[in-house]
Amino acid sequence: MTAALITVGLLVAVSRRGELGDAWHLLTHVSPQKAAVALLCEAASLLCLAALQRWLLATGGVRLSLATMTPLELGANAMAGAVPGGAAFGAAWLYRQFRRRGADQALTATTLAMAGAFSAMALLLIMVLGALTAGSRGPGALLLRVVAVLALVALGAVLLLRIAAVRRAVSRGCRRTEARFGRIGKADAALRRVVRQARAVQPGVRPWLWPSALAVLNWAFDAACLVASLWALDIPVPWQGVLLAYGLVQIPGSLRLTPGGVGIVEAGLTGLLVVYGLPTSQAFAGALLYRIWNYWLLQPIGWACWAAITFRNRRSAPPPEG
Repeated sequence: MTAALITVGLLVAVSRRGELGDAWHLLTHVSPQKAAVALLCEAASLLCLAALQRWLLATGGVRLSLATMTPLELGANAMAGAVPGGAAFGAAWLYRQFRRRGADQALTATTLAMAGAFSAMALLLIMVLGALTAGSRGPGALLLRVVAVLALVALGAVLLLRIAAVRRAVSRGCRRTEARFGRIGKADAALRRVVRQARAVQPGVRPWLWPSALAVLNWAFDAACLVASLWALDIPVPWQGVLLAYGLVQIPGSLRLTPGGVGIVEAGLTGLLVVYGLPTSQAFAGALLYRIWNYWLLQPIGWACWAAITFRNRRSAPPPEG
């Protein structure tokens, strides 16, 4: 698949070499001050993700500083972007680092799962906002219909769970699953512990507003990095569709079909920005500059963090088993 993508990319490069030349010209005239804004937005995005996982661990009883969490996040991000399907390797490495720092198996798994859930819901919110902004132009109308169907399904599930017989059946099914798979029971206990401790601080939904905000800010700052990248190239921002274009391209990018989604994210983002009014050369230049901050710059920084953490780990005690 990677070879096919490279071949397609070369064919596109040959057929659009004039526009690629224009894109390169734009990239050589980037404003350093405006580019610094894009870099700061990307840094803020990573800090929000690290803060989200830190909050989840702290709610489960394991307190780590943001200075500890951020290099861990950078190292895991570098591993995730190194090979196709690398997200699994990054998550496994992060799992071991959390275990080394005092989190038990259940809390570690719960933290990673809940961080993923918060992130997915936040991305969905970003995409819905983008679709509402884009209106009927481009893929926004289709996305709104899909979200409406999913909302109806969720509403139906909530209404069904209000029926006592349905709740009892679901509860019995959960107990049988926990009895058969012990680790699921441990994860459920850890999840209940996180929820219980969060509610002990503030009842109701209020304790979940902060992690929800961190998850949204993680995506929002990354989207702002894209906007700032266009701004740094003196490219007019297509405000109507830029948020939806950003959100949609995160889906194939997160699948990691290539290392870090290289080629897929750039091509998808370029195409969507063209749909919303940018010339191909400007869209391509903006996508490339965004990916410099979002991927290429973070790789060496992340691997440096990984190497430093790995070196320290080898000099200290081995991690707990499991």
